[in-house]
Amino acid sequence: MIKTVLNAKLHRVTTTHAELDYEGSCAIDGQLLDVAGIHEYEQIHIYNVNNGERFVTYAIRAEEKSGIISVNGAAAHKARPGDLLIICTFAQIDAADIKQHQPTLVYVDAANCVTAKKSSIAPQKG
Repeated sequence: MIKTVLNAKLHRVTTTHAELDYEGSCAIDGQLLDVAGIHEYEQIHIYNVNNGERFVTYAIRAEEKSGIISVNGAAAHKARPGDLLIICTFAQIDAADIKQHQPTLVYVDAANCVTAKKSSIAPQKG
């Protein structure tokens, strides 16, 4: 059996641009792509923390260490500069390998600079 699992996550990146008159996709700082292991033109799922919008597009590479997170084309209606986004990719793996799978979780500051990289989500205290 094949399972679909989280492969990479950019957690709470800040939208820097929303470009309606652009061909499409989401431009992401190249360093963030590399740290997360997200490839240019790979399908990404975007979850907007501010307004609840959820949509699918693909990643394109923005300038390294620029902090750019630009939601483009029709998707620009779903995010505004300053919105916090969670950007994820998924992988399909054999169910027998699921216990060994570790996603790449990347955390950033308000300027979209990497603050931490993990392979699991810590349980919430409460």
